[in-house]
Amino acid sequence: MNGADEFVLTSGRVACPDGVRDAAWLSVSGARITGIGTSAPPEGDHVDLGGSLVVPGFIDMHCHGGGGGSFSSGDPEEVATAIAAHRRHGTTTMLASLVSDPIPALADQLAVLGEFVTTGELAGVHLEGPFIASARCGAHDPAMLREPDTSAVDALLEAGHGNIRMVTLAPELTGGIKAVRQLTESGVVAAIGHTDAVEEQIRPAIDAGATVATHLFNGMRPLHHRDPGPIGALLDDERVTVELICDLVHVHPTVLRLAARHVGTARTALVTDAISATDAADGTYRLGRLAVEVSDGVATLAGNGTLAGSTLTMDLAFRNFVLGAGMSVEDAVSATSGHVAGLLGIADQTGALRPGLYADLVVLDDELRPRGVLRRGEWVLREGF
Repeated sequence: MNGADEFVLTSGRVACPDGVRDAAWLSVSGARITGIGTSAPPEGDHVDLGGSLVVPGFIDMHCHGGGGGSFSSGDPEEVATAIAAHRRHGTTTMLASLVSDPIPALADQLAVLGEFVTTGELAGVHLEGPFIASARCGAHDPAMLREPDTSAVDALLEAGHGNIRMVTLAPELTGGIKAVRQLTESGVVAAIGHTDAVEEQIRPAIDAGATVATHLFNGMRPLHHRDPGPIGALLDDERVTVELICDLVHVHPTVLRLAARHVGTARTALVTDAISATDAADGTYRLGRLAVEVSDGVATLAGNGTLAGSTLTMDLAFRNFVLGAGMSVEDAVSATSGHVAGLLGIADQTGALRPGLYADLVVLDDELRPRGVLRRGEWVLREGF
């Protein structure tokens, strides 16, 4: 669904880095934004947005699949299907997340995903495991877990050929702190998650370079007033960005609001943790090697009811953050694009509506539902304008 090479979006409420500009225009040439203003728009092919809100394209750094396709499948068609499903919902940049598996299997999956990184369809890969705690493994196969010894970390980094952007691990495992240093020295974001650590085991991991809390509250020892555990340590340290699954199932709206207001949007990243069932019908699916049942859009492991990822899309996460958790549009923009771009080191390319950056944006109606999705200057979705 390609658009013209050059055009001007007019009569929009444009969410710029310094706030939302009413009655604004935004010009696009090729793949890039060329201008934004509130004066008379430049001449050219005008697209009247009728007062719709325009926000940066969403960035999801934790996603396992969608549209019936899984990033763990090793099948390029499934990978393309998953990317397309989320793109229709406004995700213009994403990491493909892989669940715990033996290193040879992960290497094969990395090889397939690497082709999509090379073409720019993916921004990289997130390894959620296999270096996680069995006591908090959630929807990971316990048989696939292992400790993060140096050789295992090296093997995965080598198999990734520079495409691994983030690795989630439990720092209390033998070799965990050393692995954090190993990852950060290789330019990979070290994330703390699926951990049963006490607070005193989390602090050294942050000091060693860990900067992300993987889906805070989920897959970790719970917060207690006499045992703050990982949640207390991760919320308390200003060096840490916290992922929040904003489907209103994984985390209650009040807790979402408490966490986001405490850390501020400069430390908040909304993620989907979406599985292949996203943007697809209820039924039986697989997450890695495990069977998942999806009912009323809620994914759980077959047989025990453990939450198994989500069927969330980033447009719904944005909407839930504003309408469900009571945060502002500006807060939601930061948590779905701007801050995440900086964390991943791509803020010079995307994550904001600013001249020179990619024309990655979402047009939202009054109910914050997508009317249009533009990625690198091409329309993925365009309805009613």
